[in-house]
Amino acid sequence: MRLLLGTLFAFIVAALVGLGTTYFALSRGAAFGALTIGSWTAWPKSGTEDADPYARATIARTGQLPMALGDGVSFSALTDDKGKILDGRCTVAVSGVTPAARFWTLTLYNAGGELVANSVGRYGFTSEEIARKADGTFEVTVAPRASPGNWLPTGGIEHYELLLRLYDTAVGVATKAGREVPMPGVLTKSCPGKEK
Repeated sequence: MRLLLGTLFAFIVAALVGLGTTYFALSRGAAFGALTIGSWTAWPKSGTEDADPYARATIARTGQLPMALGDGVSFSALTDDKGKILDGRCTVAVSGVTPAARFWTLTLYNAGGELVANSVGRYGFTSEEIARKADGTFEVTVAPRASPGNWLPTGGIEHYELLLRLYDTAVGVATKAGREVPMPGVLTKSCPGKEK
């Protein structure tokens, strides 16, 4: 009887640990083959036949279609370069340059993967419409209040995700290390009521 109860207990613990880690991997996007450059992370193989089982399960769970490797690569940022969670009540600057690409987009999504509602109808920028400095760099201010220049409104939501999609680029195909390609920096400039 003791052996049967011990076996049953071990089975229950194993099932809970297995299901829990699988849920964690699927809900946190913990797929293999991640390419991390600064605060940006991409999974270049998620749109290919070589996608790992966790990436395939995440795609099936969210219903979001990944970019095929031949089309480009999609980078996401949930934190700034110092590891601070992106908070829509704060002012964040996305600045610098992007890797070489025929076209790119920068879009803001809420925690549920939906576009953030705002009164001006601005959900992102493209490489063709963004205002640049004389040296070719750009700065996008991501904040709840209007700002001059490239402003991306957060609507004051608590957490958000930035998606930088690079179309027709070699990034992800041959890139092995983050230092090989320039990515825009993500820096929290101010956070009302949260300064210490």
